[in-house]
Amino acid sequence: MPSAVPDSRPPLAVFASFSGAGGVERMLVNLIGGFLDLDQPVDLVLLRASGPHLARLPAEVNRIRVGTEHSLLAAPALARYLRRRRPAALLAAKDRAGRAAVLARTLAGTDTRLVMRLGTQLSAAMAEKSALERWLRYAPIRRTYPRIDHIVAVSDGVAEDTARIARLPREQISVIRNPVITPDLERLAAEPCPHPWLAHGQPPVILGAGRLQRQKDFPTLIHAFARLPRNLDCRLAILGEGGGRPKLEALIGQLGLSGRVALLGFQDNPYAYLARARLFVLSSAWEGSPNVLTEAMALGIPVVSTDCPSGPFELLDGGRFGPLVPVGDVESLADAMQRTLEQPLAPAILRSAVAEYEQGRSAERYLEVLGLAR
Repeated sequence: MPSAVPDSRPPLAVFASFSGAGGVERMLVNLIGGFLDLDQPVDLVLLRASGPHLARLPAEVNRIRVGTEHSLLAAPALARYLRRRRPAALLAAKDRAGRAAVLARTLAGTDTRLVMRLGTQLSAAMAEKSALERWLRYAPIRRTYPRIDHIVAVSDGVAEDTARIARLPREQISVIRNPVITPDLERLAAEPCPHPWLAHGQPPVILGAGRLQRQKDFPTLIHAFARLPRNLDCRLAILGEGGGRPKLEALIGQLGLSGRVALLGFQDNPYAYLARARLFVLSSAWEGSPNVLTEAMALGIPVVSTDCPSGPFELLDGGRFGPLVPVGDVESLADAMQRTLEQPLAPAILRSAVAEYEQGRSAERYLEVLGLAR
């Protein structure tokens, strides 16, 4: 493991894996930026180190590789880091990093405060698994989570789910909203958008976004779009990449929508697309706290969402700030999309609903539970 850069103040260690272009990596970069703005030095201790979001890390972040990409095998190296660097606290991102951090702290023999961030409604993700598979997933959680000093959940739904699965007292878990709204959001949204569908004067575009996988349930979104009246003259664009692309392309062809639905792939700046959409739709089967839904509202874009576990119900205040429809319900989703296109909420109302998701506010709350508030 490379030597750390000397610093007179103990750093906050963030233990994470960067392995793609997902929302977790994006939120961690935002959160680290918020820590630095509050004058908190950061060591980013990395399992995997790939993906486009690493390029957004501020230069002053001290990156440290543990030498393996497997979380539990990283425990000895993380323990050596804890003994040598003596960070002020350790924030583990996601379940496997948290469990490895518990083992590492035991090996190190230090009293480093350990906080874990969780962003997934685990019971929803495991709903279709067998009883044995669920037991194998939950058993290590019940052994290790009680040894974590505090857990941060990104929504009330994730907090309640985690407390139930891990059999923890609810007061051991805090809900802190994701640092979605950054100072760069409006600037990035104002940059040119290269896709001709989103040029001025073009028909309205409905936007979806996320990895092309089962969780996001884009087939339901595509089927719902197909049921919209043709006189609305809309198009559907989906940002994101993933293994589900061939099936989605086949579905688009089967429904005769090739000229009206486009899979745009991963985009470095999705906000230039989002800001020019007429409507954003979240069709997910489950979420933790849906960042792109929050971003759409922060940009004043009307939204429709499934009432999936968890996050959308809290974010939309039970439907006050956008319709909530049952997961997988094509007819209800199509109806909600049409109604919202015809009677959208004012941008100012949508923006006011997500003020709690501002980067600085989120970073301050994290420092509080990490014991580093100034």
